[in-house]
Amino acid sequence: MVTSTFRRARPNANSGSSHLIGWLGNEPQAASVLATAQLHIKIRNAVSAALPLAMRGAFEVIKIESNILTLTVSSAAFAAKFRQLAPRVTTHIQSLGWNLTEIKLRVQGGMSLPPVSKPPREARILDAQDLKSFEDLNQQLRPGPLADAVARLLKHHRSQAQVVTPASTHGETPVEPGLGTYK
Repeated sequence: MVTSTFRRARPNANSGSSHLIGWLGNEPQAASVLATAQLHIKIRNAVSAALPLAMRGAFEVIKIESNILTLTVSSAAFAAKFRQLAPRVTTHIQSLGWNLTEIKLRVQGGMSLPPVSKPPREARILDAQDLKSFEDLNQQLRPGPLADAVARLLKHHRSQAQVVTPASTHGETPVEPGLGTYK
């Protein structure tokens, strides 16, 4: 009995034909699609560089036609903010060598916004002068929620050895009739 094994020929992994981009570059019609996509990515990156971090992922390039850039945006609120920044974005794009003079926007509600990370918290420890200023303020305040908040701030930032007496206590805070109790 004769047995034989068949092997399928694998294309060379390094050849451009096995890679989608390589294939697009070799096909005449697909090459123009690839060039357009690459152009849109370059312009999108240029526009993103001119926008605040929170706005960078909320748009896509639709088309570029006769010096007019058309973008799709995620919401009307983004479009309103982008219109305020449009002169700055246009100037930035032109400084990079793109001959675009106008930006048009189209709102497309189905776009998702990228997650926005909060900037790092910038806090500093209150020094003696800061605490003295808050003490003075606490002494000048009338009893109420603000006086209570300043007292809590002082208590939090002071060492445990010193005790801060608030201008009012929780039960003494006056409440306007009909608004309920202060909590």
